[in-house]
Order: sequence, then C-alpha cells, then structure tokens
Amino acid sequence: MSTPRARRTWSGRQDAPAKPRRARIALALGAGVLAAGCAASAIDLPYYWQSALGQASVLQRARPIGALLASDELDARLRPKLERVREIRAFASRALSLPENRSYTRYADLGRPFVVWNVFAAPELSMQLKQWCFPVAGCVSYRGYFEREAAERHAQKLRAQGWEAYVVGVAAYSTLGWFDDPVLNTFVHYPDAELARLIFHELAHQVLYVQGDSAFNESFATAVEEAGVERWLAALDDAAVEGAYRVFAQRRASFVGLLQRHKAALEAVYAGDASDEDKRAGKRAVLDSLRHDYQALRASWAGYPGYDRWFAQPLTNAHLASVSAYHALVPGFRRLLGQAGGDLPRFFRLARELADLPAEERLRLLSGTDGALAVRSPVGMH
Repeated sequence: MSTPRARRTWSGRQDAPAKPRRARIALALGAGVLAAGCAASAIDLPYYWQSALGQASVLQRARPIGALLASDELDARLRPKLERVREIRAFASRALSLPENRSYTRYADLGRPFVVWNVFAAPELSMQLKQWCFPVAGCVSYRGYFEREAAERHAQKLRAQGWEAYVVGVAAYSTLGWFDDPVLNTFVHYPDAELARLIFHELAHQVLYVQGDSAFNESFATAVEEAGVERWLAALDDAAVEGAYRVFAQRRASFVGLLQRHKAALEAVYAGDASDEDKRAGKRAVLDSLRHDYQALRASWAGYPGYDRWFAQPLTNAHLASVSAYHALVPGFRRLLGQAGGDLPRFFRLARELADLPAEERLRLLSGTDGALAVRSPVGMH
C-alpha cells in the first residue's frame, strides 16, 4: 500500500496586513468549530470550543511590547526581558531568515505557569504514541488543553480505556502563522539564551510544517533553534550568557540521552517473544533503572532540580515516547544543514524538498548515518 504525500504548509505572512484585534479574536473563536467542517457530527465540539476560547484569551491579553516599554508602570523585572526579546526577534529575521511578522512582538500575561497542557498516551507494552487528527495541524501525537483540569480528565478517560497517559505543561506553542503568537509570561523569564532558543524554535514552525509528522516538524525546529542560538551567542559576545547556556545545554543533552537509552531498552523488551507478564517485569526493571540513573545524573549536577518535574507523575511509555518527537531526527537535520554549507535559506529549501517526499523516504534519509543526504538541488538554488 503506497503512502500518500504529506501535505506541507509554509507560512509566508511577512507582508500580511494587520488584523484588527476584534477580527483576530472572532477568527480564533470560530476556528476550532468551523474547522470540523462536514464531519462536525463526529468531532468533539466541546474540545474545539475550549481550544478556540483558549486561543482567543491569549490574543485578547496581548499588548505591543513597544507600548509596554514606553510605559513608566512596567515591572522592573519584566522590562529587561522584553528589551531582550526585541533584540532576539530582530536577530531572528535579520540573521536567521526566519519570518518577519508580528509574532513575538507583543506580550501577554496569562496568570498561569503554562499556556497549555498536553496529553500524551501510549499502550501498556508499546512505545507507539496515540495519534489525534485535526483539520489544520493534521495528525499529531498529543492533545492540548488550555486548562490543566481538562487535560487531567482526558488523561483519566484514556487510562480507563487501557492507555498509559502523561500530562505535561507547555510554555509555548506555534499557531503556524495563523495568528501573531505573543511572548508569554510562561517563558519570558527564561535565561536569555533559552528565551532565544524558544523563539527561534517556534518561528521555525512557521517556515515549515508537515501535517501528520511530529518527529519531522519538531526535529526540524530543534535543529533551527540550535543553529540560531549558536549564531546569536556569537553576535552577542557575552561570556556570562554563553556560559550559562553551555551548562544548561550540556545538562539537557545528558538528560535527553538518558531518556533515549531507556526508551531503546523498553523497545527491546517489547519486541521480544516473552510473555506479557515477563514484558511487564522487564518494563519495571527499565523504569527503575531510569529513576536510579537520573538521581546519579542529578547528583553530578550538584543537585540541579530542573528535570524533577518530569518524574512527578508515575513513569509511563508515553513519557519516553514523547521525547523522541523532539529529538529523533535532529542528527539528520544537522547533516542537512552541513550539506547546505550552514546557509539557512538553502537549508530551508532542502528541508522543504524532504517534506515533499513520502513519509517513509523522509524517515529513511533523515535516519541514515551514511554521510550527506541525497536531496536533489532545486533549480536556481546556487
């Protein structure tokens, strides 16, 4: 059975005219419901409604950063962060060829620690994440809620159906250029390099997004954020900011490596011919090892607790499977960037060519370790 080509979207909204606030909010309110189309009877309309209301609330709270900085009443702790955001946003378009639009030019305080809570789910003895399909985003490996309680209720329903479910708070997301994504209180106080990394990542989703391929989308954006932060740090030339980022990046890489090793161990357990009971025993051993190894890693960081929240819920397959969506194909995209000579516009063109290939071919090329990717050069690329 052949695999249909992925539907690819690319936002080129750099020159789009400004929408009045009321029109943007009305569009947000209608988007979730209208997107259901003729299949509305089979769609969870309350879910789309909470999505539309949540997005509208984010837009309604957003204020232009320039106006906030001009105010004498702006919080003294927030002011330098918004000034840094303006610098990062300008660098993103000027030096990284990321979209030049109104995303991340406004600020919204949502009064909560996360903008959404995502639900991931996987079977008891499999690392295959459950998929949810949406009219615009296509099929993705999570379901997002603007209220934690709603996410927890949905996770509980999934558990009652036999799924393992994991709920995680998310600081930012991209609307893929449909709306002007604002800077949020949920991430504005990140260290400067982490703030830059997040903005570069979310803007990368506006450059390229393949419906139904979370691993491709997230790995592409992660590769862009990595390259972007390195260039931003070089231009900033601030030893303190760079030093803090290097420590954080090393810890993050060690943590991701820890999770990937234990994910592979679980996959090996599930792939064997053992009974389900033996597989459950093997699973318990792997997860116990993960907890033990994390404590040893944490101790090597002098007790840095930054990843403790990941272990706050009982560990599940969904925990580990969700990690691969962000990191599985990053090495392939790094090689593609090298093939492009480090030139980001050329890298974006090559990535779009990959996006046009059937899913299996994209995966094969990006997962390979045999040197350069065999991506054809478009006419006029050089």
